[in-house]
Amino acid sequence: MSSEEPEIKKQKTMSQILRICTHSGSFHADEALAVFMLRLLPKWKDATLKRSRNPEDWENSDIVVDVGATYDGVKFFDHHQRGFTETFNDTFKTKLSSAGLVYKHFGKEIIGEIIDERNDQSVLELLYIKVYKEIIEAIDANDNGINKYANDIDESPRFKDRSITLPSIVANLNPFWNEDNSDESYDRQFLIASEVIGNAFVNVVKNLGLSWLPAKKVVEEAFNKRFETHSSGSILILDQFAPWKDHLYEIEKSHDSFGKTLYVLFADASNNWRISTVPISGGSFENRKPLPENWRGLRDDALSKESGVEGCVFVHAAGFIGGAKTKEAVLKLAELSL
Repeated sequence: MSSEEPEIKKQKTMSQILRICTHSGSFHADEALAVFMLRLLPKWKDATLKRSRNPEDWENSDIVVDVGATYDGVKFFDHHQRGFTETFNDTFKTKLSSAGLVYKHFGKEIIGEIIDERNDQSVLELLYIKVYKEIIEAIDANDNGINKYANDIDESPRFKDRSITLPSIVANLNPFWNEDNSDESYDRQFLIASEVIGNAFVNVVKNLGLSWLPAKKVVEEAFNKRFETHSSGSILILDQFAPWKDHLYEIEKSHDSFGKTLYVLFADASNNWRISTVPISGGSFENRKPLPENWRGLRDDALSKESGVEGCVFVHAAGFIGGAKTKEAVLKLAELSL
């Protein structure tokens, strides 16, 4: 065997290592997340990272994010160039950042890597849209300077941001103005920021894919049995507690019965039962039908005496939730509340 052969193999291996490039200097949430998302994919898992504003470094890289003033969906994923108006799809109005661009092209594959749902295209499609709504769109908006509200009096937000307070956290990981401002310092801090926002992203995807999505089946089963529970069809009993509000609204709409569910019953962690009113809309504090005013703020025997139902535990003073010791008791509370 030639003495040169190991060196040739080493050179070949080095040449196969892919290179990701983003800009140097101060960093933001969008490119920190974009780099992290790429590295979730097998193709880019072992890629090197170059942070540079030098066009020669862009040319020598395999993918370039948030720099280069070019977007082609293949190698260049920048959004700063004049005339850039790309959105996630025709439904969304928020202009994409580098995170949104990477997610738009690789999102389904990224989700498949996180929750191992590569073969179920219907699940991937549902989560692809949901993850964008829940976290990516807000990062796109933040980086592009888009306000959550269209104007000062508009009560309808343009996008959701409950999953992120991350842009400011990432920004605060930049080196301070009065400490080491070398490229090495920025590069070191960028890797920390990428891990912070990347892990938050992974947790959102896992929550949606492994918790939120399976909950849909629980809510659907309760909805399909609603007339068995009560002739009005306005009371649902969950076989087990699961996040139900988002799913309920969508299921109601698909059955042309939006607004008709008034109470949802489920067991709590202590094996007591809860009766929950249904908000008018997601995030609203106003309910479709609050629990009776004369029950509100009462507990135990006082509540049982006032309602005529044995085994009551409480009704919240605001009338949006209550509890009892058995399923039969909360169902009776729901029936009386109708």
